[in-house]
Order: sequence, then C-alpha cells, then structure tokens
Amino acid sequence: MKPDVVLERVTLPDGKEMVLTRWDEHVAISVDGRSLMSSHEHGSEDELGRVIAERLDGVRAPRVLIGGLGLGYTLRAALDRLPAAARVVVAELVPAVVRWNQGEHGALAGRPLADPRVEVIIDDVGRVIAKRRKYDAILLDVDNGPDALTHDANARLYKRAGLLRVKAALRAGGLLAVWSAFPSRTFTMWLTEVGFTVEKLRATPTTPGGPRYYIWVARRS
Repeated sequence: MKPDVVLERVTLPDGKEMVLTRWDEHVAISVDGRSLMSSHEHGSEDELGRVIAERLDGVRAPRVLIGGLGLGYTLRAALDRLPAAARVVVAELVPAVVRWNQGEHGALAGRPLADPRVEVIIDDVGRVIAKRRKYDAILLDVDNGPDALTHDANARLYKRAGLLRVKAALRAGGLLAVWSAFPSRTFTMWLTEVGFTVEKLRATPTTPGGPRYYIWVARRS
C-alpha cells in the first residue's frame, strides 16, 4: 500500500481543517485528523440513501433534502431507488466538496451531481431546513453523528429545538434519517420527545469485522 497523498486542504468556517487524501485507488475526507468518509468503506452511506428511498416507495414525486454531500455515495444510492419525478436538494457547507464531486472524484459514485433530479445548495443545512419548505424526507450525513460533530455549529441540528425545526420542514408522515458512527440514547429520547416515531438501525459492515454504524429513521407522526 502506498502512503497517503494529500490532495487538498480546506479551512472550515470554525477553523477546523478538512483534508482530501488519496491512497492507492481510494480517496478519503477527514476533518482535524478524524476520518469522515472514504471510497474504500461506504456501505453505510449506501444504506442510508437506500433505506430512505425504499420507505418513499409509493410517493410519486418525493422531495428529499440531503445534508452533506461527502463523496456522493448517499446521494447515489438514493437516486438509484427514487422515481424519475423525484427532486433531491443537497445542502453542502463546503464549496470544495462540491468541486471535488464535480471533478474527477465524482466518478467514484457514478457522478450523481449530473442527475437532472439534483439541485445543489452551498449552504448550512440548518439554514436550509429553517426555510420550512416541505420535504418527504431529510437525511443528515454532515457529522460522525450527534455526539461527534464535524462542525461545532451543527450541535443545534440534533437538540430538541433543531429537531422541531426539522419536523416543521417535513410533510405529515415525512422521514428524518441520521447517520452516526456512535449510538446515542439521548438523541433517541429527544426524537421521541418532539413527536417522532423512531427506529434505530445498525448498518451492515462492508467488510467482515469492520466498524458498525447506526442510522436513525424517524417518522413525523
């Protein structure tokens, strides 16, 4: 295995450093030394997109908001299952991440940004949610979970007030999905307290013995 090669460094609004690296044929994104995603291990991101798209079967023209673009795998998996009339808004805070996906690294996930159903907004997903446009599903993949933030300001997404804003942006019966590297009983409790029906899934590891990830699927009552 060849050593990691740093392709680009980007400073985030809160001063943390995001790094895009390559090793062998793979690329990865990390923040302050903590790995966020890679082309080597993306099964849980695939599952996040697929699980929600499956639960939207029967909705003729679903409107979906995805917070966090990453390397495009969650978006790709959702698009592969969603109908032709679907509309998917991707909110990505970091312009460089969009540029990486528009460039050569977009091929890793099959260039999902080229799909005409997709609209990209370079903005904080919390601000997009606050506009209260009605969605059938909102997917959050902007951190390593409610207890492991990439961007400190994201804490407001996962607390009761933030979850109430998410609820207001969902249609009746709409879905919130949150990806996490860690379980959190507190987050599950908060979802329930603000009026969601909650299911917590364990994503299947891509490789035997690989890390386990978690996906909350919360339906607006």
